[in-house]
Amino acid sequence: MMTRAVLSILITGLFLAQFPGAHAQSNQVPLPKAPSIDSDRELDKEPSVPLIPKKKPFELAKDLDGLFAQLKKTGKPKVANRISGRIWELWQASDSKSVDLLTTWARKASSGKKYHIALDLLDQVVVLRPDYAEGYNQRATLHYMMENYGKSIVDIERTLALEPRHYGALAGLASIFERIDEKEKALETWYRALGVYPAMKSAQNAVVRLEEELAGSGI
Repeated sequence: MMTRAVLSILITGLFLAQFPGAHAQSNQVPLPKAPSIDSDRELDKEPSVPLIPKKKPFELAKDLDGLFAQLKKTGKPKVANRISGRIWELWQASDSKSVDLLTTWARKASSGKKYHIALDLLDQVVVLRPDYAEGYNQRATLHYMMENYGKSIVDIERTLALEPRHYGALAGLASIFERIDEKEKALETWYRALGVYPAMKSAQNAVVRLEEELAGSGI
């Protein structure tokens, strides 16, 4: 007779022969659960660093009013120079090829000290375009170079009547007042220029110098 131990072994063998995976399952050690996709993301996530917004590059305004608003706000000389350069470009645009050509010839004549030729050319400019402020300003500059200060002042006043913010004309007027020893008027005019163009270095220097001179003279 088979012993109970032998019989038990035989029964177990038959069972494993019919179900071969049973033994493996019974001895299998449960593996740790694999992390989910979300868990992987959490593990890979680094501490967040707050992004510093990029400073937008400075953009010039498109029109004179916008440019003058920018000019009045800025105290940075480089930025102010950019704005001023654009303002001068718009001032010099006459929208007339004839006027532009006459003005170019006048500048060449003036640079060659042919002042009377330049004056004749600029006379034609203001006749053709009486509403062109820069025509009067150019002629005022020419009169200043010729030491015709009275005529220069007249043309400056015409310039400012058309463009009250013309800090170039104001600077010219202030310089004339200094030449004719009207220091108080010069100081007042330089202040007017600074009211339009606060970063204007020549106006700043002139104000400091004239204030010291006037204070020293007891006025």
